Parts: sequence; C-alpha cells; structure tokens
Amino acid sequence: MLNRREFLKLVVKGAILGNFISLVTPELEKALAQGEINKLPIIMVETGTCTGDSISLDNIWSPTLSDIFTNITEWRYDWTMMQSQGELAYDVLLEIEKNQAHEFVLLVQGSMIRRDGGHYNYAGLENGQLITGLDLVRRLGLKAKYVVAVGHCATYGGPVAGYPNPTQSTGVQNILPERRVINVSGCPAHPDWIMGTLLHLALYGEPELEKFGRPKMFFGETIHNNCPRRRYYDQGIFATDIGQKECLYRVGCKGPVTYADCPIRRWNDHYNWPIGCNSPCIGCTEPGYPDLMEPFTAHFPDIPFPGGSRAATDRIGRGVLGLATLGIGGYFLSSFYKGRLHRNFIRSTIKEKKKKIKVKKVKFCHQYRPKKPKE
Repeated sequence: MLNRREFLKLVVKGAILGNFISLVTPELEKALAQGEINKLPIIMVETGTCTGDSISLDNIWSPTLSDIFTNITEWRYDWTMMQSQGELAYDVLLEIEKNQAHEFVLLVQGSMIRRDGGHYNYAGLENGQLITGLDLVRRLGLKAKYVVAVGHCATYGGPVAGYPNPTQSTGVQNILPERRVINVSGCPAHPDWIMGTLLHLALYGEPELEKFGRPKMFFGETIHNNCPRRRYYDQGIFATDIGQKECLYRVGCKGPVTYADCPIRRWNDHYNWPIGCNSPCIGCTEPGYPDLMEPFTAHFPDIPFPGGSRAATDRIGRGVLGLATLGIGGYFLSSFYKGRLHRNFIRSTIKEKKKKIKVKKVKFCHQYRPKKPKE
C-alpha cells in the first residue's frame, strides 16, 4: 500500500497531469483486495444547499461516479443520487446509524439553518415527525467516525449566511463543537478535493489540517503563489479590465488571500479555471465569503505597512520594497481575517460615492458586515 508521503506526491503529480484520482484508485483497490483497509460507509446529508457540490462530484472523469459508488466506497445514503426514495431511502440511513455507529463517514452539503430551531430546513420524517437538518446533522455527527463538510455553505455558511443572514445559517463546525470537522471548502468544492479527502480517510485516517480545518494537501498555499500570472504582478503589469491577459489583481482578484490549488488543478476535467478565462478569483474557499470578498471586481486597497506608512500595490508588484514585502504579506493576511482589511477595503471602494460606511459586529452572520449608510 502507498505510504502517506507517496500519496501526497500523487496529489501534486495528479493535479499537474489532471489524473489524481485515477493515480490513487488502483492502490486503494489493491489495499481493499488484500484486506489492509475496508470500504468506508458514507452518508451524505444535504441541508441548506443548491446541490452544487453533488453536481461538481458528478463531473469527476476518472474514475467515474459509478466506480466511486460501487468499487471505492460504500456510498450508502445520498438522496440526490439514490434510486430509492421516501421511507425506503431514509430507512437505509437509520440502519447505518444503528448498526455502523462510529464506522461511517458523514458528509454534509449545505449550511446549517438555525433560525426558529432549524424549521426552515427539513431532512427527514421519523414516526410521523419532521426532522430538521440541524437535528439530523448533530445526531449523526456525534456517531460518525469522521465528519466532512463539503462546499462553502457547509464549511463556513457560504452565500446562505451572507448579509443579512435571515435564516441565521452557519457552518457544520459551529453546531458540532464536540467534533473535529474536516472542511472541504469551495463554491462548489472541486471533485478532487472531495474524493482526495475521502481516499486519505480510507487509507491513512484524518489528513493534516490548516487553521481553518481544511486539508493542507489542497489548501496549503495561496492561489497567488502558484498563479501563472504571478510574473505580471511582480513586474507591476496589471489588467485594467476583466478579459485581459495581465495580472487581474487590480480588477478584483482575491488570489493573494485565497488558499487553494486551483492554478495547478484547474476545473472542468482539469481544462480551465477562472483566471484562465481572464476572470478574477473571487475567494470562494475562504471563511467569510461572499461578504468579505465583495465587490468581486474591486481591488483591495493599498496595503497598510506596519508602523503607519502605506505601500501601493503597484510598488509592491515591482519589488521596490524588497524584503519588506514579506512582512506586508503577513500583516495583510492577519489584518484581513481580523476584519481591519475589510474595513479599509470598504472605505476604498466607497470613496467614489462620497459616503462613509460603518462596520458592525453581529453574532449570527459573518464576523463583519457593512452597515447601510444614512441617506
């Protein structure tokens, strides 16, 4: 069986060649045949979702989705993919919960809707009683071997939790504080990220996670660091409109603060990705998306330099500040997640309208949201 180091090498190799899952699958099948590991029973529960992550997974090309369901995993419950419906389907879920407790993997797709006790989202019917998605995920999450939140809605709340968040939606980790939740973020999540995480769980157990609970093997570096247009940034050559071939930072690209391997893995059967289409990254893998990344086509403000001075983005791009840029990068990221950068960002993008805007903390929404300016 592959050791973990060899597996991680295939993660990178497969991203470049576009065949990551097909590289790993034979080793998994060999380990299954030799009895070294067992197939993981999988339950997929959908809550406040658009089903985009299921559609993304359906676009996996090697192996096929049917291979995943039958030869690689025991995909036992998934109401979008199952042939059976109603009670017959739900009985499968109850049987797994009863007889395979602490053996199955719980995949959750969609945000956790908390308003009015979760009664804006129902996920089942038991003994004539409607079961909310909130209650079902909590119940199954406490009995699962692993809990994996798939897609941005399940990981951090996603667009459903955007301002003003009328349903008080949030991510899975916030309703399961007792458990470690593996966050496979993205809007939607890449099929390789989903299957790669499941394969790692089957072969080696829980993968190494970064500070936001995402697998480091997919979310360990910023898009900016691996972007093929990084050379334009370093030379201070920026696009002035979407559709141009230069660095898209000045037209809204959020690559410098977005962690994902999109530049080397790409999308649509590894054929293309947003920047390859001359469209800026909108930061869909990051906590606080979409609120903290809006407006999508407006660039971040000048970056505040520790000590009070400010460095313009084009000066940083040309390397004028030299090694000091490294310090700015760290300060940039820490400021972003503390909310300071968002406040600066809002001020810079609202300046043209001659309006001031305040930032107000809220408990049930993303950490910061803009307060509407008085007319």
